[in-house]
Parts: sequence; structure tokens; C-alpha cells
Amino acid sequence: MSATATRNVGIPAGSLAVKPPAHPTYDLKGVIQLALSEDAGDRGDVTCKATIPVEMEVEAHFLAKEDGIVAGIALAEMVFNEVDPSLKVEWYRKDGDTVHKGLQFGKVHGRAHSIVVAERVVLNFMQRMSGIATLTKAMADAAHPAYILETRKTAPGLRLVLIGGGQNHRMGLFDMVMIKDNHISIAGGISNALKSVDLYLEQNNLQMGVEVETRTLEEVNQVLHYASTTKTSLSRIMLDNMVVPLSNGDVDISMLKEAVDLIAGRFETEASGNVTLETVYKIGQSGVTYISSGALTHSVKALDISLKIDTELALEVGKRTKRA
Repeated sequence: MSATATRNVGIPAGSLAVKPPAHPTYDLKGVIQLALSEDAGDRGDVTCKATIPVEMEVEAHFLAKEDGIVAGIALAEMVFNEVDPSLKVEWYRKDGDTVHKGLQFGKVHGRAHSIVVAERVVLNFMQRMSGIATLTKAMADAAHPAYILETRKTAPGLRLVLIGGGQNHRMGLFDMVMIKDNHISIAGGISNALKSVDLYLEQNNLQMGVEVETRTLEEVNQVLHYASTTKTSLSRIMLDNMVVPLSNGDVDISMLKEAVDLIAGRFETEASGNVTLETVYKIGQSGVTYISSGALTHSVKALDISLKIDTELALEVGKRTKRA
């Protein structure tokens, strides 16, 4: 998970594992400022003010409490810089690298007050991003040769999946035509919806990807018939809920494979629905081009990471609780 804007948001180039795609409105610095402001309220950190001398300096270390893929390093640097540009951050891993339980993979040095104020916002971003990157890597590996896609089912403002081998399905509503079930119902059928999209793109001189959702083999055939008789901008067919869960925990992909065979490479294909880490390998063997999973962003478990000044005590406690 990551996010960016078309403007310069000040991410250190060396920290970026993958260059984010541009977005016309997204302001990552604004998201960081909002997160810090949410924490500070109208008084600031009253505990820091009460317990920590303003000019005291310390060194705090990032500690992984479980195995996974680290992400959010570039964003963490932005948060520290926003709180206090004098803070010095050093990393022993980069975004997308593997970390193991008990590993110290970075440190920050400077005013104690500033480090503690930034701590929770930094960790909130990094833990969520690292959890998504960890699951994405596992699912991307299992899905091969299909590509894994995230969806828009995520916390607002935290959209991109860039680390771990996944891709964004689309950035938003503006950069790809995605004809879903409600559009089809309102338009009066798949052919009507496709015809309207083709006319709209032509009239507005727009070129972009066009995907249509199908739920039955009959709908797949309707799409193929339309495309065989009409010039169309259609580029991808979504095969929605054609993966059927079985009572033993397995899935039946026979309908999905039949749909892929019907399409026969004329369009990209995308499987959606009932995609989990346990089922994605079998789905990937169906011949689909892409597999999309909302679970990457809406149901992910955060990776346990902490930022500790007394790392020896933190490791001692971590070993006692099996978290280091």
C-alpha cells in the first residue's frame, strides 16, 4: 500500500522500491499532515510535554516482531521530516525487502520529543503497508503465471499496491472504464452498456482500458458476440464469481476455465471472487490473465513492527511473549 501525487511530495528517491503511478489529485503530504493533526488535537502530545525535556536527543530502532515484507520506509521518512527535519533516519533494509522476527532494520536519531510524536503515525502506515506487501507477495507468487491485482476496497486515501509483486486494478473512477453489474442493469444489458461506452469514448476522443464484468457463460457469449460485430474499445473481461467454493474448502474452477476457453485470448481475462491465499494457486492455473482480490487491502493483517529506544529490554520482552 502506498500513495502519491503528480506533484513533488518529497519522497527520497533512494527509498522508493517501485515508482508510484501519477494521480491528478492525491496529496500524500496532506494525508500525513492530517494524520499528525488527528494525533495532536488542540494541545499536542501532553505526555511528551510532561515527561521529556524538549532538547533531549535519543536513538530509536525499528524492530520487526514477525517475518514479512517491509513497506512504508519512504513514507516513514516523510513523516519524520514533517515532524522535525533535523531527525536523521538510517535503514538497513529497503521497501520490498524481507525482514524476520527480532531484526532491527532501521534507526532514527534526534530530539526524543519529535521521535515519540512521529512514532505512532509512522508505525500505523508501515504496519498496514507491510502487512499488505507480505500478503501480496504470497498471493503473487501463488497466482503465477496470472498477475495479482488489488481493488478499490480499501481505506480512503490509502489505495496503491506497489510492493510485493501486485498491481493496482485502476487508480480510481477516472482512468479506466469498468462496466460492473449495476451499470449493466441500469443500461439494460451488456450490449447496451458496451455500446454506450464505445460511443462515449469516441465522442470525447478518449483512449483508455475498458473492462466489462460477466457473471455467467451466457454473458460472456453476449460480450463476444458484441465484439465480433462491432468495433469496440473493450480490452478485458472480468469473470466474476466463477470460482465456486466447495464444502471441503477447495474450489471448483471448471466454469472459470470454460469462460477462459470461450474467450480464447481475444481479450485479457480477470478472475474475481472467492480469491484467498489458499485458492489463488488453483485459480492461477485456469489460464486467466489477472486475479483480483479485495482481501489484499480490506482484510489484511498488519505486520507487527515497533520503534524502541531501549532495544535490549524490548527484545527481552519480545522473547518472553514470542514476539521477537
